Amino acid sequence: MSRRAAVIGAGFGGLALGIRLQSAGIETTILEARDKPGGRAYVWEDQGFTFDAGPTVITDPACLEELFALSGRRLADYATLAPVSPFYRLLWEDGVSFDYVNDQAELDRQIAALNPADVEGYRRFLTFSEAVYAEGYRRLGHVPFQKLTDMLAAGPELIRLQAWRSVYDKVAACVREDHLRQALSFHTLLVGGSPFAASSIYALIHALERDGGVWFPRGGTHALVRALAQLFQDLGGRLRLADPVRRIVAEGERVTGVVHADGAFEAFDAVASNADIVHTYGALLEGHPRGRRVARRLKRRRFSPSLFLVYFGLRREHPQLAHHTICFGPRYRGLIDEIYRGGALAEDFSLYLHAPSVDDPTVAPPGCSAYYALSPVPHLGVADIDWDAEGPRYRDRILDYLDARYIPGLRANLVTSRIFTPKDFERQLNAWQGSAFSLEPVLTQSAWFRTHNRDDVIGNLYFVGAGTHPGAGVPGVVGSAKATAGLMLKDLAS
Repeated sequence: MSRRAAVIGAGFGGLALGIRLQSAGIETTILEARDKPGGRAYVWEDQGFTFDAGPTVITDPACLEELFALSGRRLADYATLAPVSPFYRLLWEDGVSFDYVNDQAELDRQIAALNPADVEGYRRFLTFSEAVYAEGYRRLGHVPFQKLTDMLAAGPELIRLQAWRSVYDKVAACVREDHLRQALSFHTLLVGGSPFAASSIYALIHALERDGGVWFPRGGTHALVRALAQLFQDLGGRLRLADPVRRIVAEGERVTGVVHADGAFEAFDAVASNADIVHTYGALLEGHPRGRRVARRLKRRRFSPSLFLVYFGLRREHPQLAHHTICFGPRYRGLIDEIYRGGALAEDFSLYLHAPSVDDPTVAPPGCSAYYALSPVPHLGVADIDWDAEGPRYRDRILDYLDARYIPGLRANLVTSRIFTPKDFERQLNAWQGSAFSLEPVLTQSAWFRTHNRDDVIGNLYFVGAGTHPGAGVPGVVGSAKATAGLMLKDLAS
């Protein structure tokens, strides 16, 4: 008799895990509470505009291609990935701009214009980034850390790479010019980490992008989600949308199945959760002593900030914009410290501006353009903000700022807009305190210190996604699926 597995949540991690299990012959069902797959990578359509709700920076396409190759298929037959250049355009309020491209000569030219001495310093940083990329991503990014000895085995290399230092510390040791220090350290914010607290291991993101490029799926990130969902179903997997799990049923040290929203019980040999880790332990496993105990412990951990997002469509095009733009505000460290540890919403902000229609006109009506602006903000446990009241005001501040500085005529040409706040992360995604990236990626919450890919007590309960090893970001959660699938397939075969 074939073995049956359930995956709770159809985010990138849940879909990747379902594909791996189904490809290996495990009868797999993915249960998704929302009406579309994708989790944080949701999509909205409005008045002819397509807005990706979540991740828009796709790196390491090889980790996605591997999912299709498991069954002899090709990603290119399901979705089209196009390269993005520059990777990012970085803009500061003092007028400095920097196009982060995958061209060493052009990078050297731009760096030299800011500080000639930092050209060599950048090379040192790139060498370091490549070293942690090889160790932290290529070698360990898809290996589960189930035992402390797993962490101890990696210890000598982590010590050699000075993993206890922050990303910003390593950057500052290599380059001196302040704009360059920001340009080389902001990447940790894309996975929920402060550059001043995240382990220097996360400097691997720079080499990851230089090695594999930055890509955009034609039609938006959700076109890639649909491709993964289609592959899973082509393999025989069951994808059940609008089917929230009410409870994971566990007896002693074994899961027996799940209870659906309608109260029906369904038996499974193994269950993996792509849902928020606190929600999984605290709500789905509420009736089990293990769930209550771990949830209490998790709530004392450090969680990443939340995000405020404004999605908007304009009745004109702005071809002068880059696909990905980082708009740095007047402060860097001070603002980040307030986002992570402050008690209120800062007066200033830095933004990530996504302008997909620059490269892909299919996401907007003819002659129009689609965008979203993202502002990192404190999670609900750090700052008690009434987002139902503050959200519209914050939206207006962001749109006015973009109109004045980067998108002239924005207000006059605005067709539609919508917002997504930390409260929405909590309400719609069950994210603990509205955190956008789960546990903050500091060294003491990474690898073995993170939620394990398999529970330590309930032997057939597994985790996939941002809250488990290796962490957030599309490559991270796809890597977590590989780590978790390896454990599940071994266990289900025994």
